[in-house]
Amino acid sequence: MPFSIFMAFLLLKVACSETVPGNFSFYGLLKLEGVLEVDSNGATVVTNSTAQDAGYAYYSSPLQFKNSSAGDAFSFSTTFAFAVPSTDLADGSGFYFVISPSKGAFGISPNNSGLSLNNSDGNSPNHTIVVELDQIFTNNQYGGKNLMFHAGDPIQSRVEYNSTNNKATVTLSPVGKPRPSVLLLTLTQDISSDLYEYMYVGFSSLSETSSASHYILAWNFKMNGEAEDIEASRLPKLPESPEGKGGYGKIKKILAVVLSLAAATFVLVLVFGAILLSRKRRSREVLEDWEVQYGPHKFTYKELFAATKGFKDREILGKGGFGRVYRGLLLASNMQIAVKRVAHDSNQGMREFVAEIATIGRLRHPNLARLLGYCRHKQELFLVYDYMPNGSLDKYLYGQPKSTLDWGMRYKILKDVAAALFYLHQQWTQVVIHRDIKASNVLIDGDMNGRLGDFGLAKLVEHGTDPQTSVLAGTLGYIAPELARTGKANTSTDLFAFGVFMLEVVCGRRPLDPRAPEDQTLLAEWVLNCWDRGDLLETVDGRLQNDYAAEEAEVALKLGLYCSHVVAAARPSMSSVVQYLTGVSKLPDNLRDIIEARDFPGSTSATSSDVPQNISFSSLTISASLVTEGR
Repeated sequence: MPFSIFMAFLLLKVACSETVPGNFSFYGLLKLEGVLEVDSNGATVVTNSTAQDAGYAYYSSPLQFKNSSAGDAFSFSTTFAFAVPSTDLADGSGFYFVISPSKGAFGISPNNSGLSLNNSDGNSPNHTIVVELDQIFTNNQYGGKNLMFHAGDPIQSRVEYNSTNNKATVTLSPVGKPRPSVLLLTLTQDISSDLYEYMYVGFSSLSETSSASHYILAWNFKMNGEAEDIEASRLPKLPESPEGKGGYGKIKKILAVVLSLAAATFVLVLVFGAILLSRKRRSREVLEDWEVQYGPHKFTYKELFAATKGFKDREILGKGGFGRVYRGLLLASNMQIAVKRVAHDSNQGMREFVAEIATIGRLRHPNLARLLGYCRHKQELFLVYDYMPNGSLDKYLYGQPKSTLDWGMRYKILKDVAAALFYLHQQWTQVVIHRDIKASNVLIDGDMNGRLGDFGLAKLVEHGTDPQTSVLAGTLGYIAPELARTGKANTSTDLFAFGVFMLEVVCGRRPLDPRAPEDQTLLAEWVLNCWDRGDLLETVDGRLQNDYAAEEAEVALKLGLYCSHVVAAARPSMSSVVQYLTGVSKLPDNLRDIIEARDFPGSTSATSSDVPQNISFSSLTISASLVTEGR
């Protein structure tokens, strides 16, 4: 019996997680019944084998379709072979090729009159691209020719999008035959704004009856290139149905493939209707000004509640002055996250929340903690980050970790944080002043890389301008003298905190330790005194048991004192710090004299009149830092 296929591009919306390369090839038997996944090795994983009218199969990990959330969509190409057994032809049933932010079956119900939306909650889905293949009995033609297919024969479909001319095309042909010269469907439209940076690809089926079966036999996908044609010799065979053994399976039914002008017009109406509906719904949403300007992906409270098991205490990773951080697992993508829950009654918390959204939500650097999204629920605020399985650095220095950080790890973390600060201070479009650099705000990822996080106190300024911040902020032991005096934070005050942080990592001790011997209470003063005695390396963390690179340790200790100089004008820039740590440049030969000096040309933050000549470098540093308590 003749058989035709309707195809529709619906621009619909959601988001996702980690990425894999955008090229893969799969040959195997996928029955769109229940829930399956295709992994990177081409194997299928059955996660729910219960037969049901709706089923779906997805590639196990999302692919990157854009280089940024605001970027242009990449070109992509996919070919897949499918077949429908002769006994399973059912008028009105069909399946879909899907590009979606999440895995799942779609509430799209085919019928003999065309395509309709069927959503139990009354809301249309968004930002999903669907190519629909419906079985409708008719006698239409494809490109002026009757394309004859036999039931059970493999059919190849090619779906492509060219980002150069924003043209999407669809073709059908028997597997192993030349590609048709006539396109089954063409649509010219820029889909960049309708795609997230990362999307899943797969197939979904939904039939009006339970008798229809849809089989995917092979699947190739290529990003920014042309997917290979399906190789007929590698295709699996369809399973025999009980009726086929009785002879009915040998009956060959004629398949005719067509898309009429009326159907094409109907498709375009659906496309633009979906876009208009989506824009109308978005216009009704109440968004804060900062959400409009900066908003990354917005999670639902339901997602985060489920991910953190109801924000149970056993999922707490840490506590701050304005909220708690929870471990979570996104059920849709099986991705681990960290959720910062800001106290609803904290005005400081609201300011810090907005600051984080406004800064880290737009920053991209391998040594910065990545903000995945946010959520507002009633009066509560949530920030969602990449989960760092190894926690924060301070736990390795002062807690009871299973293992001690060796020297190689410590020095690499120093270089990682320095690279992050160089990006914030000099490489990004604006200057980002972190204002709270310390060991507890440096996170360790699964590969033991250091990542600077917690931008709750961060400030943005334009390059070449003088920050006007007048509220003192920071943590005990890390606050520069001029910051305690004027309240104005700048890149130089970040340098001071980073210098203290360097000493902390090398020595394995806090900047101020009342429990230490009297001559070692102030970390920076102790390191300086040991340098004067010629015993600088005596300050290296004893837990390393002398297993460290002496030259690197000496550079880190001296550079720590250099960065935390009492006079702001004497401190180096972050670009210089990176060069010192990587060995590109050497520290000044007269560095000891520089550290002792108090007069520097161009000094505006701390001049000789600001710094008493009879007080030690480190004593002034610590006393100035006692002005405020840490969070």
